[in-house]
Amino acid sequence: MANKLLYPYQSSRRTVINLSGLWRFTFDREGKGLEKGFNKNISDYTLMPVPSSFNEYFLEKKDKEYAGDFWYQTEFFVDNSMKNKDIDLRFDAVCHKADVYVNGNYVGSHNGGFTPFSLNINDYVKYDTINVLSIKVNNVLSQTTLPVGETKTLSDGTVINKPYFDFFNYSGIIRPVRMVVTPKESILDISLVHRISGNDSYTDYEVVTNGDNEVTLEAHLDNGQIISSSYGKKGSLFIKDVKLWNVRNAYLYHFVVRIIGKNKEIIDEYQLPVGIRTVEIKDSRILINNSPVYLKGYGKHEESEFSGRGYNLTTAKMDFELMKWTNANCFRTSHYPYSEEMYQLADREGFLIIDELPAVGMMKSLMNAVDAAKKNAKVVDGYFSQEIVQTETLNNHLNVLEETINRDKNYASVIAWSLLNEPDTRETDKALPYFKKIFDRAKELDLQQRPRTFAHLMNTSFEDECSKLCDFITLNRYFGWYVMGGIENDDAFKILDKELDGFDKLNKPIVFTEYGCDTMSGLHALPSVMWSEEYQVEVLKKNHEVFDKHPNVVGEMPWNFTDFQTSEGIIRVGGNKKGIFTRNRKPKMAATYLKERWGSLELNFKSNK
Repeated sequence: MANKLLYPYQSSRRTVINLSGLWRFTFDREGKGLEKGFNKNISDYTLMPVPSSFNEYFLEKKDKEYAGDFWYQTEFFVDNSMKNKDIDLRFDAVCHKADVYVNGNYVGSHNGGFTPFSLNINDYVKYDTINVLSIKVNNVLSQTTLPVGETKTLSDGTVINKPYFDFFNYSGIIRPVRMVVTPKESILDISLVHRISGNDSYTDYEVVTNGDNEVTLEAHLDNGQIISSSYGKKGSLFIKDVKLWNVRNAYLYHFVVRIIGKNKEIIDEYQLPVGIRTVEIKDSRILINNSPVYLKGYGKHEESEFSGRGYNLTTAKMDFELMKWTNANCFRTSHYPYSEEMYQLADREGFLIIDELPAVGMMKSLMNAVDAAKKNAKVVDGYFSQEIVQTETLNNHLNVLEETINRDKNYASVIAWSLLNEPDTRETDKALPYFKKIFDRAKELDLQQRPRTFAHLMNTSFEDECSKLCDFITLNRYFGWYVMGGIENDDAFKILDKELDGFDKLNKPIVFTEYGCDTMSGLHALPSVMWSEEYQVEVLKKNHEVFDKHPNVVGEMPWNFTDFQTSEGIIRVGGNKKGIFTRNRKPKMAATYLKERWGSLELNFKSNK
């Protein structure tokens, strides 16, 4: 049975039923849920909002920090009219591993907490009655999970996660669950590649179906007018006087794909919003529609108070309004693929996205925010030296790469892939072959050939062999904070300036994907001191003075858009406080500074340097 993963838009031939709401929830501390029949019925439970992160709703630490199996359960109705159709359950994201049961029967599994999966349930449902959906979820981190970590057992036998990454390991059914009803013969996938020719465009397309009937493709304007059409599962759609999708000036066509039967009847129909644009790198510049762009935006996290990493459309809307207010034009989906609705908003608002995989924590350290700054640290049992990493982790990495590109390949907003975040590259003989497999596979999968990169941590230099795989360079640098903070920061930025002289030799675009410092909202000091709002502005300004000196630096994305939750620790006061905004989206002084700076920078800033 085909895996139906197109975003669940409703149409004349498709029915989408949202199963989100209050579900039954219980921990499975002994790992005996199946023996106890949790796949059929959970009798002792608490109610849990879906989608959300379960961690936000428990007031006991060992519940909030729980690591292991836990179960969700709900009920859904299947109408008798659906008997001659395909019924699939589409999970937008379950963090991190899910086993799915319908009416007590095992249906399938998925490993990976940030990409969707779909399971056909034709053989398991009962019609005209209530059905029971049960999901066993596991959130344990290991050397093979993405993101990466390990576990520790406390003296009382409690297992806890020890992340190798600096954000909270929110878990659960974090995005919507839907029942999708489609015809037996249906559209399974659509791939698009755009070409611009003068004032016109060509879109090479391929449609995958599970049948043999004819396929048609039409391009519609907002008013429904058909302006172009094509026939066949593969072809090229011509649009005269095309309205291009541009940065902060988006236009979306509506592509309507249909399967047409022998009697000209519509068997299946799918409508896809499409922005037509091209992306390439040339002469150390990132080009959108053959014009250079300067990236101004943020590293983000997809999280907020109360819902954790759970899908929250109101927060997403607010984030876009705040980003627009600061004159931003881009963001990186650090450190995992976001909810698809974020990409849909970006498509409509004209934002650029560096789409990042959950390959974070690939350095054996529980304090990697600090250890990353140690350029000469001795490698002991490096992450990539482990055999299991070169086999099982690599396979998981390749799987999530394929799932991410397949999901996001048609979004105009997605202009690049970030394939790893801050991996330890010091054992080049172990890291380089691993990296090459990931980079090569990304190029194979993405028909639009978007540029590829990985976010370089502090101890990665321009001479690193892994950097040579990148189409453009993304740097995470914390001069003035983890390195030579306070009164030493003048010397720190001289080091950054010199380091960029080295990266300039690669003749590739450079984008700073992390820089900045922790800042307590409301803390003020003259002269500035570390943690004050004045110091945050000072550090940003000194970074920008260095960036502006180097023509190949074509983007700046301070860390972070907002404060965010982390594991508790001695360098974190209620989470990471590097936000330009607080966690509840209130501005620090830096927000006004960025609004002024970014408002003064043209989209083609540095294009003539």
